Amino acid sequence: MRATWTRLAPVVAAGLLAAVLVPLANAHAEAPVTVVTSTFEDGTAGGWVPRGGETVAPSDTVAHGGSGSLAVTGRTQAWEGPVLDLLDTFQPGTQYTISAWVRLATGSDSARLSVERRTGGTTSYDQVVGNTALTAGAWVNLTGRYTLTAAVDYLTVYVETASGTGDFHLDDVTVSYLPATPIQTDIPSIRDVVDEFPVGAAITPAALVGEHGKLLTKHFDSVTPGNALKWDATEPSEGTFRFADADTMVAFARANGMAVRGHTLVWHNQTPAWVFLDADGAPMTATPAHKALLLARLEAHIRAVVGRYGDDIPVWDVVNEVIDESQPDGYRRSRWYEIAGLDYIRTAFRVAREVAPDATLVINDYNTNVPAKRDRLYALVALLKSEGVPVDAVGHQMHVNIDWPATGEVEAMITKFVPLGVEQQITEMDVSIYTAESESFPTPPADRLLKVAYKYRDLFALYRRYASEITSVTVWGLADDDTWLDTFPVTRKDAPLLFDTRLQAKDAYWGVVDPSRIGTVGTPTPTASTGGSPTPDTSPTPSGSPTPSGSPTPSTSPTPSTGPTPSGSAGACTVAYRVTGQWPGGFQGDVRITNGAPTALASWTLDWAFTGGQRVSQVWGGTGGQSGTAVTIRNAAWNGTLAPGASTTVGFLAGWTGANPAPAAFTLNGTACTAT
Repeated sequence: MRATWTRLAPVVAAGLLAAVLVPLANAHAEAPVTVVTSTFEDGTAGGWVPRGGETVAPSDTVAHGGSGSLAVTGRTQAWEGPVLDLLDTFQPGTQYTISAWVRLATGSDSARLSVERRTGGTTSYDQVVGNTALTAGAWVNLTGRYTLTAAVDYLTVYVETASGTGDFHLDDVTVSYLPATPIQTDIPSIRDVVDEFPVGAAITPAALVGEHGKLLTKHFDSVTPGNALKWDATEPSEGTFRFADADTMVAFARANGMAVRGHTLVWHNQTPAWVFLDADGAPMTATPAHKALLLARLEAHIRAVVGRYGDDIPVWDVVNEVIDESQPDGYRRSRWYEIAGLDYIRTAFRVAREVAPDATLVINDYNTNVPAKRDRLYALVALLKSEGVPVDAVGHQMHVNIDWPATGEVEAMITKFVPLGVEQQITEMDVSIYTAESESFPTPPADRLLKVAYKYRDLFALYRRYASEITSVTVWGLADDDTWLDTFPVTRKDAPLLFDTRLQAKDAYWGVVDPSRIGTVGTPTPTASTGGSPTPDTSPTPSGSPTPSGSPTPSTSPTPSTGPTPSGSAGACTVAYRVTGQWPGGFQGDVRITNGAPTALASWTLDWAFTGGQRVSQVWGGTGGQSGTAVTIRNAAWNGTLAPGASTTVGFLAGWTGANPAPAAFTLNGTACTAT
C-alpha cells in the first residue's frame, strides 16, 4: 500500500542549519538599518584582508564613489579576493542585504559574492550572488540577501572571480537589514480552506526561520526541499554524503506536523560530473561495462538517500524531466539515456520501491499540458506500467504564466492520464507575470497581479473539481522574496506566488482561498530593488544545490519546433554571452543575439564551440544542441524573424568539469559576429 498524505505527529525538531540564502527581492518600504559600510575613503582597507596570498590595499586609481577604493592585486587563484569578518555583526534569524561594487583593472571576467562559515570544524561556502559579468570599463553591483540561522564559529564575506586572476577594485560595500514584517494571523489558512488534497510549498532553509517559518506552518500541509535532496547536494563525491540541509527540513516538518515530498532522485541537471566518469576518470560511453557502472552508482545513491528517511518522506519524485518531445522517440538525450537507455528509469523506480515499499513514486515533468509532451509522457508511463515498473503517480510541474495555458488545456492534461490509473500531483506551480522575455517591470503592475490571481483561481478550482485524481498541489516557493523566476529565463523581478515580498497575502492568495475578495483586499507590492537575484551556487566547496528543477520552455512558445532553414547572411551581428549561474558540474547561461544588418533575418542559426569540455543539456528560446565541441542553435518558431537592430535571447543548461571558459567566437548564419 502506498503512503497516504496526512499531517505528521509533531516531534522535537533538530537544530537549524547554520545559514541559508535568499536571492535579492523587493525592498521593504521601511528604511534599512545599515550595519557595515566600507567606502575606503579614509585611506585604509577598513578591515578587509586577503583570502590567500594576494594583496589588498586602499587605492585612488579608480573609485565608484568618492576618490578611494580597495585594490586587489597579485592574485594567483580565482578564489583569491578580499575578505571581511562578519562574526560579531550578523545575528541569527535576521535577513541581511549585502551590496558591493566591483570593477576589473583590465580585461573581462565574472565575479561572485559569497559567505564562508564554520561550525564545529566543518566549513561551508554559501554563494550570495552568482557569476556576474565584469569589465574594466564600468562598476558592477553585486547584491543579494543572506540569513544566518544558528550561531557559528567563523563567518566572513568575500569576493572572488569565476576563472581569471586579474586585478580588480572593490568599493562602497554595505550590509543592512530591514525589520521583519509580521505575517497576517487573521486570515484563513490555505490548508484549512483547501481540504480536498494537501497544499505544499517548495522551500530552502530560509523558509524555516522567523516570519517565514510562521507563514509556512500556518498555510501549508507539506514541504518540498527545493534543492537539498538533489544529487549534487547529497552526494557531491562518490560515497560521501551530506544531509545537513535535508535533515533540517525534515526535522522542521515533523516538528510542525507537515509531510515531506522528496525531490528528486534522478535528473539530468545538478548531477555531479563524477557520476558519468569511468574508473579512470574518462567520460562514459554506451558500453555494457559503463552502463553497469552507472546503474550501480544509481542504485547505491537511491538506497542511501531514500533509506535515510524511511517513513519521514512518503512521496518521491524518482525521475525528473525525462521527456523531449522533439526527439523521434520522445526521450530526453541526457547522459543517463545516452549511457543506459530507459534502464536508468526502470532501475530508479525498482530500487526506490525496494527501499521504500509504501512510498508514492512519481515521474515528474514540465509543460505536460502541451499535447506533444503530454502524449509522449503518457506513452512512457503506459510502457513502464506494462513492464511492472512501479510508477505510482505523474507529476505536473505547472510553471505557467498569466496568459498560458488555457484552463481547458490543463483539464485535458489531467484527463489524459486518468485511464492509466495513476495518481496525479501538481508539483512545482507558479504563475509568472511575464509573457515574453523582452518584458521587465521595475514594479509588478497591478493588472498583472490581478491576472496572477485569476490564474490561481481558475487552476485551483479545476484541481478541486478533479480531487479524485489530484492527490497534492505544491507551489514552487513560499513568497515573492525568494523565487527562481527572478533570474529565469532572464533577470527581472517576478511575482509568481501567493504572498508578496513582505510575506503579506496577495490577490493570488485570495484567488485560492476566497475568489470573491480578489481586488478588494490586496497589499501593495513594494518597489523593486535594482539588484539582481542570480541563481546561487557555492564555491569553492559547495554545500547546497542552486537551482529548482523546473526548466520550462519559455511561456511564449509552449510547443517549440525547429525553425525554418536559415537563409541569407547575418551581416553585422553582435552576441553577448554570459553565465547566469554555476554549480558543481553544471551551469546556466544565455546568449543574446542582435541583428546589426540593414535587412531583417527570416531565420537564424547560431554556432559556437565549447573548448572546456562543457556539454549543453537543454535549450530554450531556440532548438538544437551540441555535437562534440560544436554547439548549433536554430531559432524557435516564434523568434525566427529579427528586424534590423532587434535582439533575441537563447538560454541553456550545460555540464562542465575543471574549467568553464567562454566561447571565443560566434557565427550567425555562417557570418562571424562581434562578441561582447
